[in-house]
Amino acid sequence: MKKQLIICTLALSAYAARAQETISPAGPQGKPVYLTNATIHVGNGQVIENGTIAFSNGKITAVGNNVTASNDATVLDLKGEHVYPGIIAPETNLGLVEFESVRATIDAREVGEMNPSVRSLIAYNADSKVINTLRSNGILLAQVTPQGGVISGTSSVVQLDAWNWEDAAYKTDNALHFFLPSLSPASSGRSGASGDRQKLAMEQIEKVRTFFREAKAYQQEGKHSAANLKFESMRKLFAREQKLFIHCELVKEMLVAIDFAKEFQLDVAIVGGTDSWLMADILKQNNIPVILSQPHALPVMQDDDIDQPYKTAAQLQKAGVLFCLSNEGFWQQRNLGFEAGTAATYGLTKEEALTAVTLNAAKILGIDKTTGSLETGKDANIAVSKGDILDMKSSVITRAFIQGREINLDNKQKQLYEKYKQKYGLK
Repeated sequence: MKKQLIICTLALSAYAARAQETISPAGPQGKPVYLTNATIHVGNGQVIENGTIAFSNGKITAVGNNVTASNDATVLDLKGEHVYPGIIAPETNLGLVEFESVRATIDAREVGEMNPSVRSLIAYNADSKVINTLRSNGILLAQVTPQGGVISGTSSVVQLDAWNWEDAAYKTDNALHFFLPSLSPASSGRSGASGDRQKLAMEQIEKVRTFFREAKAYQQEGKHSAANLKFESMRKLFAREQKLFIHCELVKEMLVAIDFAKEFQLDVAIVGGTDSWLMADILKQNNIPVILSQPHALPVMQDDDIDQPYKTAAQLQKAGVLFCLSNEGFWQQRNLGFEAGTAATYGLTKEEALTAVTLNAAKILGIDKTTGSLETGKDANIAVSKGDILDMKSSVITRAFIQGREINLDNKQKQLYEKYKQKYGLK
């Protein structure tokens, strides 16, 4: 058995070594770079026509119409092209799952219900083949999120051009995740089943509330006879150095989330928020941001408009609620920009839709001081497209930079495309 395990391990190691055959992380930025004559979409609603953006040592040094290149700089003429902030993908198990049908490649869940000490970052696989398919669509940062249980652990934001998880770390342990038990009234078909399920869900919520009260009391104690690792891992949360992301969909569930924020004085964000449009004013009053998940989906309730998921973003924008867009899973994240494009046809302007996957996401994830928009002093996380990055038909990403490093936009699918073009004489 031991011999078989060793052989299997070696085979998997060899497979992983081939995972990115010709794609390696870029080296540090050398010369200053100037991208000129482009349409620059800053990410905060501003658009600069025929502008220039300069960056050096990984940081943006100038943005505008009257930027003169230094003598030692690399100047790239991008006439007719568009420059955008790199898209940010919140709430994804990217790098934690490679093949959904192969259990050995799934590392997104931990056993047990209360796991605040679990850290998704250390399980992140920087060699995942899926990562490069996201970069090809201008997605340069992602929030790697654990799943499973009720308190699933902490997420971290990673940049998508790294040798390993240590290199990838962009903001470590930025949020703790609470998957609120569903309070949906949907019945399973048995008499009383719906009520029983809601009762069990409320009991489970009370268990979590008790867990939080005990953890807070633990923090307030001066000394402990024995360390509680789960409670110790929640220090940053109660110090408001970390956010609590509560995953829920319905109005009654979001009211529970707001109650948690008030009782424990926590920095809370809603993840999912399908029904957030019904209580946008309450979310605004309580300063609760929303990460709208899976915009391309059917409505939850039967009497909702069929296109309600497309309209929700504009309704939150109108109400002044801070929100961003996300997608479920890992490979699906490559369509995030296009889902923002859908929101732009249902009430948002194009620049508002862009902000929903760049600067707004950065604000909710706590990284807006370093990324999310093309402003002086921020990291040079930049995507260059021949067309509209939010439009599936016209978007063609020609260049991308992460912290000033120009990254390789190749991926396995592109390689296979070129391979079979050659086989059938289509080159």
